[in-house]
Formats: sequence, structure tokens, C-alpha cells
Amino acid sequence: MSWLEQLRKTFIASGHYEWIIEGFLNTIKITLGALAIGVVIGSAVAVAKFFSEGAPSMRWVSVLCDFYVTVIRGIPVVVLLFIFFFVVMIGADGVTVAILTFGINSGAYMAEVVRSGINAVDKGQMEAGRSLGLSKLQTMRKIIFPQAIRNILPAIGNEMIALLKETSVAGYVAVVDLTRAGNIIRNNTFDAINPLLLVALVYLVLVVGLTRLLKVFERKLAKNEDRIRKRDLH
Repeated sequence: MSWLEQLRKTFIASGHYEWIIEGFLNTIKITLGALAIGVVIGSAVAVAKFFSEGAPSMRWVSVLCDFYVTVIRGIPVVVLLFIFFFVVMIGADGVTVAILTFGINSGAYMAEVVRSGINAVDKGQMEAGRSLGLSKLQTMRKIIFPQAIRNILPAIGNEMIALLKETSVAGYVAVVDLTRAGNIIRNNTFDAINPLLLVALVYLVLVVGLTRLLKVFERKLAKNEDRIRKRDLH
């Protein structure tokens, strides 16, 4: 049997390609959902730490944020996945558990990314906003935070790529992601090579594609910043 015939038998004739499609869709769903949750949590933690700095009455907020970041970063994501699936969210859908777990895990890393973006904004921006009659929160929301997000967009893209690869362990909680789809096909067909090669190829195409898109976006962002800088000089 030729290699092409083996591929047809493994994926097409048996209908196992449907597992790959389902795994692909679940992987994308988990990645995007977790990224959204991670950005929201990370932004909330970063802003909370920003306002708690230099405010003794809000020291507990900073301690709470540091506790969250330390604990989540210190627990392997697979263990965190088990905790949520078997303890915290018993009976919940595996995809939902995976999205929430990866999102909470991502939030601990995004918090530092967003915080660095906020710190990169000129401190005079806060004073300028306050001089216009805006409160600290309004200045953060309307002036500082939009600039911070623009600064960290490439980092958010890198986090999405990292999440895409991390979701390969979602199969441990009965989620049919790309990796689990490959294992199901391998077990059903006793073809140990082709399913894993296809899964690896799909991941590679996704990661390379996202990486190139991210580089294009970074170049456009840099050109846009150069235009703004030249316009300000004139």
C-alpha cells in the first residue's frame, strides 16, 4: 500500500478527518476564548496594581494581585486544568473548563505585560489628564490604557501563539482538541505515524502563519508610529 493510499484509508475512507476538523475548531475556540479572558484579567490586575502603588490604604489590593500571579504562575497548567475539571467545575463542559483555565493562567502572565505597557506611557500623561479635569480612573481609561494596549499588541500576539500550543494538553479533560483528535485516529486505525504528522503539520502552519502576520502587524505599527512622530516634529 502506497503512502497516499494509507492517507486515504486513515483519514478519508474511514471519515476520521471529521475528528481533525472538530479538534481544529476546538483548539481555535479555546485559544481565542482564553486569550480574551487572559487580556481582561491581566488588564484588571495591572490597573489595580497601578492605582495601589503609593496608596497605603490599597496595599491589600497589591498583595492580592501578587498572590494571584505567584500562585497561578507556580502551578503547572495541566495541574490547574485537573483542579478546575475535577474539583471546581465538576460536570462542566470540557471546552468551557479549558477556556477558563487557560484564560486564568494567561491572565497571570498578561498582568505583567499590561503593567509594562502602562509603565511605558509617559508619566506626564496622567498629570495632563488630571489638569483637564479628569479623574485618575478616567485618565487611565481614556488616555493611558489605550496607549498601553497599543504598546503591547505584539506581546499579546505572542501570548496567543503560546496559548495555541499550550492547548495541546486540553485532551486530558476529555476535550477533543487537535492532539486528542490525532490520538483517537491513531487508536482507531493503528496508524501511529500519519495522524501525529498531520496534527504536527496543522500546529506548524498555524504558528508560522500567526508569526508572519504578527511581524507584518509590527512593521505597520512601527511605520504608523514613525508617521505620528514626524508629524509631531513638524
